[in-house]
Amino acid sequence: MIKTAKSPWAWIPTLYVAEGLPYFAVNTLTVLMYTNMSVSLAEMTFYTAWLYLPWVIKPFWSPFVDLFGTKRGWIVTMQLLLGISMAAVGLLLPAPFFFTATLAVFWLMAFCSATHDIAADGYYMLALDPHQQAAFVGVRSTFYRIASVIGQGGLVMLAGYLEKCMNSIPAAWSVVFYTLSAFFLLITLYHSIFLPRSDRDHPVPDVTARTIVRDFCMTFVTFFRKPHIVSALLFMLLYRLPEAMCLKLTQPFMLAPLDKGGLGLSTAQVGFANGTVGVIALLAGGILGGLAIARDGLKRWLWPMALALTLPCLFYCGLAMFQPDNYALICAAVGIEQFGYGFGFTAFMLYLIYFSQGPSSTSHYAFCTAFMALGMMVPGMFAGWIHDVLEQYNITGLSGAQGYVNFFWWVMLCCVATFAVCLRLHIDPAFGRKSNKEIKE
Repeated sequence: MIKTAKSPWAWIPTLYVAEGLPYFAVNTLTVLMYTNMSVSLAEMTFYTAWLYLPWVIKPFWSPFVDLFGTKRGWIVTMQLLLGISMAAVGLLLPAPFFFTATLAVFWLMAFCSATHDIAADGYYMLALDPHQQAAFVGVRSTFYRIASVIGQGGLVMLAGYLEKCMNSIPAAWSVVFYTLSAFFLLITLYHSIFLPRSDRDHPVPDVTARTIVRDFCMTFVTFFRKPHIVSALLFMLLYRLPEAMCLKLTQPFMLAPLDKGGLGLSTAQVGFANGTVGVIALLAGGILGGLAIARDGLKRWLWPMALALTLPCLFYCGLAMFQPDNYALICAAVGIEQFGYGFGFTAFMLYLIYFSQGPSSTSHYAFCTAFMALGMMVPGMFAGWIHDVLEQYNITGLSGAQGYVNFFWWVMLCCVATFAVCLRLHIDPAFGRKSNKEIKE
């Protein structure tokens, strides 16, 4: 029962925009910002990849959020800390030691963001009855996606515009993070007023740190005793290997000048291509993938989706080899690659749900998402180093800088890992598929 009669429309949209923005600030804006501020690719990819860690280990501390305070209190507190940390990034960017200092703050921001995710998703379940949860699941997803467009598109384009107007990269990105900080301080105030207080939102009774550790260990053991655990873990870690490699270097590739093997785009152009065209195509691919699996089942679509996720990486090979100056062509290539990734990623997420079925499904799903994040973190750490190593060789026989050309062909080689883990996967043919009666209806 909820003590206040506030409509879910008063807080669900803002809550899920606030959940998405820090994630994209930590994992997308950092890549562009550090690249523009002349941090080397090897350093940038290695250290920013470590920022995934809070999402990797989230299952280990999420049960402890239940022990102290309320989910509502956690949400407001984390949003306040996020606002303060974003202001700290803006303050530190002009400093000569900006890289070390801002990385430390981004670590704090990442942990706050991951904790906010735990509290927000838990609060959603407590503040709404089952009917409302089902009715608003599309709303929360939509506004998280809006946060994706803002974080990867709008804020990047704002940074690009400010870089030109202010003629100072640190000052421009400082304004971006001050803007984010102002938003989070305002959203903290807003949610302190408009988030309903639920009778069910309180520390879990009769639960102690000891019982949490005991239950966690039992869940951990049952997870690793599930049938086909080895093939499942390999799938979680390696299915997205090509995209995990690509992700850290696609934006630096677009920004790099032509004589360095890049496309020579401005920050604003990268923001529109990746954060607007790319995100919209990604969402469209995901929606179509969901419809396909709903009709024919996950097993039927696994291989088409694996091919959709991997083969469009060839577009980056083409962009690197021919370095076109046609911006519309570049946007189209990014859109196709992201559409394929969205379509192929659907199989991955549905498999996590499939593998988590049974007792302790919620906890097992949390473990699956942790391995999912680990599968993105580790390859990303070494992407810049691999680029630098491959830059020394002329594999294609083309003139000019070879780093990005060789790197994207290396990404294509990584597709072998995706195909290999699909070969060993065990899936019930009926999972995700509508019955004949449902299809006729």
